[in-house]
Amino acid sequence: MNILSIQSWVAYGHVGNASAVFPLQRLGAEVWAVNTVQFSNHTGYGSWRGQVFGADLVRDLVQGIEDRGALPGCDAVLSGYMGDAAIGEAILDAAARVKAAHPGAVYCCDPVIGDVGRGVFVRPGIPDFMRDRALPAADLLTPNQFELEWLTGRKVTTLAEAKAAAAALQARMAPGGPRSILVTSLQVAETPEDQIEMLAAEGGAFHRIRTPMLPLSVNGAGDAIAALYLFHRLRSGQAEAALGAAASSIYGLLRRTAEAASREILTVAAQEEFVAPSRVFRPEPC
Repeated sequence: MNILSIQSWVAYGHVGNASAVFPLQRLGAEVWAVNTVQFSNHTGYGSWRGQVFGADLVRDLVQGIEDRGALPGCDAVLSGYMGDAAIGEAILDAAARVKAAHPGAVYCCDPVIGDVGRGVFVRPGIPDFMRDRALPAADLLTPNQFELEWLTGRKVTTLAEAKAAAAALQARMAPGGPRSILVTSLQVAETPEDQIEMLAAEGGAFHRIRTPMLPLSVNGAGDAIAALYLFHRLRSGQAEAALGAAASSIYGLLRRTAEAASREILTVAAQEEFVAPSRVFRPEPC
């Protein structure tokens, strides 16, 4: 399995490609990482050093990979945080090139816009780009609850509303693809106070999974879950199986991180959770 992952990079810690690449490699995927930024650490610390790369560099690197004749062997393109709309257009161009070379390839978009409590935290224009340009090109989409609401313009307070919002997004995704959606960090009226949910939607079916709420606040978990869901969806061909495998692994990773009271997710120390989760959670139809 070959995955082209176009995201940010940090030297210290784990967000963007620094969160997504290693889990994919540990599971056996070959990852072609194209970095959109090179920062010392993630911006959640309040200060950082480094550079934002331009869209031309992203296009140039993808062109170099294409020059090697590699695109027909690419199974998926994965994207996350986009620094500006120009970077986004370069990512969509990469996805189009890959699909032209390999019609069975998919584009997985983690539509990073914001989060509950924080609101929108990306640059102006990015949310509109996600809704109007990235969404119609995506085969797989991994929004959190806030992003689900923003992209649909719907308030999500119940499971029925979450399902309706997911279905509304599916109708606007790339035609001919799986139109697979994973909603993360979901808390609705039916969710127990000490738990958190994920909801997978594909092919008219919905499955949810609940895991215990953990006492931590870290960056990069969303990048990891998008990568895990993409990998397991590619390997199994089923949203339900991908949901179970990804949720079990991310819970184990976050549990280990919480137990260590770490500010950064323990991507390397907890790597066995990616291949053999210490606790397995089963999705249920809903």
